[in-house]
Amino acid sequence: MSQSDQTTLSESSQRNQRPGESRPGALPVPTPPTVPGKRDGIALCMSGGGFRASLFHLGSLRRLHEVGLLHKVKTISSVSGGSILSGYLAGLMIRPNRSTEGMQFGDWETEVAAGFRKVAGRDLRTLPVLLHLPWNWAFPGPRVRQVVGRYRDRLTPKMLRELPQRPEFVFCATDMVFGVNWEFRRDKAGDWQAGYAMGASRWSIAQAVAASACFPPLFGPMALDLSPDELKRGAYQAKDRARLCRKLCLSDGGVYDNMALEPVWKSHEVVLVSDCGAPFAFNAARTYVRRLMRYASVVMNQAAATRKRWFFADINERVGAPPPPPKYRGGYWGIAGSVAAYKAPDEPLTGYSQSLVDDVIERVRTDLDRFTIPEMHVLENHGYLLTAAVLRHRRPELLDPSAPAPAPPHPEWMDEGKVRAAMKDSHKRLSLRRLFGRNVRSTASQQREIDHGG
Repeated sequence: MSQSDQTTLSESSQRNQRPGESRPGALPVPTPPTVPGKRDGIALCMSGGGFRASLFHLGSLRRLHEVGLLHKVKTISSVSGGSILSGYLAGLMIRPNRSTEGMQFGDWETEVAAGFRKVAGRDLRTLPVLLHLPWNWAFPGPRVRQVVGRYRDRLTPKMLRELPQRPEFVFCATDMVFGVNWEFRRDKAGDWQAGYAMGASRWSIAQAVAASACFPPLFGPMALDLSPDELKRGAYQAKDRARLCRKLCLSDGGVYDNMALEPVWKSHEVVLVSDCGAPFAFNAARTYVRRLMRYASVVMNQAAATRKRWFFADINERVGAPPPPPKYRGGYWGIAGSVAAYKAPDEPLTGYSQSLVDDVIERVRTDLDRFTIPEMHVLENHGYLLTAAVLRHRRPELLDPSAPAPAPPHPEWMDEGKVRAAMKDSHKRLSLRRLFGRNVRSTASQQREIDHGG
C-alpha cells in the first residue's frame, strides 16, 4: 500500500469514528476534554427488562415524584421495558385536559400507577408471537406492526412531534446495520453513523416504544424504510452508504446499551440510573443451541459490566485509594440490590432482604406476558425503596429537607413469607399456576382489582 493510500485510510477511519472510539488497526481519536460548566441538568435512565423493568421503574419514579425530583428532570432516556413506561408517561403528559405542567401529578397512585398496572396486567406478547411464529425472523414486519398497534391502544396514539420539550424523552433502540445506539426524540431520529432524520414527524410514540422493546428472539428487527437522503450529518460516508441506509433496521435498545446511558452521560450534570437488567446467571450449557445462547449471554454481560464500571468510575463510587474529581454526579440502583447495602446498621430503613432479592425478585422473568398483582406490587415496592435508600445515602444534596419519609406503596406485600409463596413461579415464562392458581385468582378477578387501582 502506498503512502497516499495509508493516509487516505487513516483519514477515513478517523472521520467515521466518534471521539474516544477506535477501530482495530486504526488510529485512536482523542476525546476532547469536558468543558467546565458545560454539563447541565438531571438525566434519568431507565433500563430494559420487560414488564419487570417497567414496574420496578414505576416504583422508582413514585419516590422521585414524592421528593420533588421528577419534575426537575431534564431528560428521560429509556430502553425496552423502560421505554414502555416512558411512553405511557409521555402519553399522560400530552393529554389535552392535563391541568399540571411537567412531570408533576396531583396523586401519583390514581393518575399514574393504577393506570400503568392495567397495562402490565394484560398479556402483550402471546397473540402476536403465536400468530406470526412460523415466519417471524424471515418476515418480522407483521408481528412488529401488531405490537405497534397494541402499544398505540394501551399506551398512547400520539406522535413523537407532540412530545413535550421538557422533559426530553429519548427512546433508544439498536441500529443493526451500523451497530450503534439509535435515538427517537421529539425533533429527530437517528444515530451518529447513519445520520438523523430531522422533524421525526412520521413516527408515533408507539413505533418508538416498539423499536426500543423489540427484543430478540421474540421479535425480529423493525425495518425503517428510510430514504438515504432523509438522513443528515451521518459519519459514515463510504460508497455503500446509500445501500446500507436503505436496509436500516432496529432491534431492542438493550442489545447495545441496556442502561440507556449513551444519550446523556456526556452532557448532563446529574445522571440517575434505574437498572432492572437481568443479573448474569451461572449455569453449564451442555447442548449446541444452549452453548450458542451462552456465548451471546457472556458477551452481553461483559458489555453491561463495562458500562457499569465506566459509570461508577465517572461518579467516583470506588473502594480504596482516593479517586480523581468526578466527571458528574450520579446515582445507581439495580434490581439485584437491597436496602441493607445502603443503610447504617442501626438505621430503620424498610426493604426486602438480600436473600429474598436473590431467590425471588431478581429472578422474575423478563417478559411482556400478564403480570400478577403480587408481582406488580412487590416490584413497585422494591424499586421505590431502593431509590429512597440511594438518594438518602448517595445523593442527599438532591433531596428537599421537607420531603416525606419513604413508605412502601404496598405495605401488605412486605411480608417475605407471603411474597415467596405468591411468587414462587414468577421466574417461569409459562406457568399454569400463574393463570389458574389460588394466589392469582381468576383473570376477571385480577382485572377488577387492577381496574380499581389495586
